[in-house]
Amino acid sequence: MASKSRVSILDYFNIVCEGENGKIESNCKACGTRIQAKRTVTSNFVTHLKRKHQAMYDEFVRKKDVKRETMQTCAGPPGGRVISQSGTGMNKFDYSDPRQSLISEAIAKMIIRDLQPAQIVEYEGFCELLQLLEPRYIPVPCHYIQQQLMPAYVSQVQQAAKQALKGAESCSMSLDTVGVNCGYLGVTCHFINTDWNIRSALLACLPLPGHSNTQQMVTEFDEISESHGISGKVFRVVADSSPSEKRSAFRLPGFHIIGSDEVEGEDDCSDEEAVTGENKEAMGSNENHKSLDQCLGRSRIDCFAQLLAQCVKEGVCASSQISVPLSKAAHLYNYIIATVAPEKLLQVFGSTVDQGPSSKYWNAQLKIMRQMVESMDFLEDIVDRSDLVLGSLEKAVLREMVEVLEPFEEASDMVSGDKHVSISLALPCVLGLRKHLAEVNTQQCSEIVMGLSQALDRRLAGILEDPLYVTATTLDPQFKLSWSSDSDWHKQVLLEEIGKHSQPLSPLEHHSEAQPSPSKRCKLFSFIKQRPTAQAKTVEQELSTYLHEEPTDEDPLQYWKRKSIDFPLLSQVAKKVFTVPATTTSVDQIFDLVSKTFRPQQCRFLPKNLDTLIYLKANYRILWS
Repeated sequence: MASKSRVSILDYFNIVCEGENGKIESNCKACGTRIQAKRTVTSNFVTHLKRKHQAMYDEFVRKKDVKRETMQTCAGPPGGRVISQSGTGMNKFDYSDPRQSLISEAIAKMIIRDLQPAQIVEYEGFCELLQLLEPRYIPVPCHYIQQQLMPAYVSQVQQAAKQALKGAESCSMSLDTVGVNCGYLGVTCHFINTDWNIRSALLACLPLPGHSNTQQMVTEFDEISESHGISGKVFRVVADSSPSEKRSAFRLPGFHIIGSDEVEGEDDCSDEEAVTGENKEAMGSNENHKSLDQCLGRSRIDCFAQLLAQCVKEGVCASSQISVPLSKAAHLYNYIIATVAPEKLLQVFGSTVDQGPSSKYWNAQLKIMRQMVESMDFLEDIVDRSDLVLGSLEKAVLREMVEVLEPFEEASDMVSGDKHVSISLALPCVLGLRKHLAEVNTQQCSEIVMGLSQALDRRLAGILEDPLYVTATTLDPQFKLSWSSDSDWHKQVLLEEIGKHSQPLSPLEHHSEAQPSPSKRCKLFSFIKQRPTAQAKTVEQELSTYLHEEPTDEDPLQYWKRKSIDFPLLSQVAKKVFTVPATTTSVDQIFDLVSKTFRPQQCRFLPKNLDTLIYLKANYRILWS
């Protein structure tokens, strides 16, 4: 998408063949018309767009200035061509050549996706690689990437985000933070567009100075909301009241596998979260944590996925005997990965062996543990060290732990992703986990079960009576009130919430909706009995009709898109409530990658424009869908 907005007119055409003297034949991407012209004379292409595709032509003209401005930075000498190294006789690309622009854009994509410093384009080895792959390419300078290309991308993303948010009736926000000395604040917006598709966009990634506090974060949030025109549209803000608790990803205690970034000897099951002076300085004191609720009020909620992870942490850490079997399993895993050929492990771990950043998360490690438990005999047969073999009791403990935690993993996977409604799944997940813990039979992991039950009651029981979650779950057509043990009370809660967040249609709107089409008003069809005009329903009538219908597995967004005419008031609330995410955001995952790659003491090695790279990486699909 980015290339279409800033490269030559040829990006609107598919080049079929290229003949002598630079003559090319191409097809219009919009209508397929065949056009012949010289590559250096593009008037035929421009004329075709102007006459046949006005919108595409307007887009080309709009982006023309950006293209000219960026290209001036790395303009060549007069004449437009630069001769390559003496003696080779090979001409370099024109700066206006689409191939030159495509390679430059591919380099920018790599820098963004891999969070690389812009200086990489001037590294000797990188330049040699480019020379080998395409000798005709003219390497772009570092300042072109930093001062021209990246700002142009940022501007394009900002314009696209603002344009998309104009049509949003309401939205929800997520505030994510990372870092100690070199912290960052990510502000993500979640909304449902006019076609009832859920969308997320990172609106800003801002550096947090060491003296930042919660009040400053909220001020930044307000300014970002104002600049994007959504100040009065924000429904809920997902932000942890205790950022230090979210700071480090929880791992299964003792299960330290290759690729994890934990400091050796660190205890994942400490009773208190370790908060250093730097943490407090960067994230604010306890008073600042409390002020997050004071500043945001009832609109602030915790991230369900993070609360779920904390429940698992507290539950597993309640066991006094789990760390030793997990530690032995980790040593076995690390030894196998280091010494056994990958092809031998395909039947155990599949096509890939998880050694990356995701291995520091409990649910990713649980998947590895399940694979190991199911294939333990095979794994022990292919190793040549008896000290790595687990005893029968240790295997039983791990097998039971996997069984106990499997529904928690399922709940975590269920709410993950930003392409579907997740908030409506939280309440049923809590009920399902409660039922699971009440019915599971264990001999070795009773402490884990008890710890999980206590953590679930302490951290997630409030969801069962929270009007937001009650409303979201009931408006999900697969659940409605089938989960409720007191449907009358939950109906009342739902009616109150709908009354708060819906706008009754005016008589004028009812009249305009009831107007028949011209064909129905004509005398020719007067002999046909006309359907009586439907009267506007009250909230109670809409809710009663909706609940009377059988639940359906249809996607909630598509359901309410189809039913918005039948239930206008309920659909208003659904479109607002379903914007709230129950899972972590894409920028939060990028922050975890940054935390793994750059330790706090390595802040001097961070790319100078890391905040810009994070912003563009999170919005990659807007630039290049």
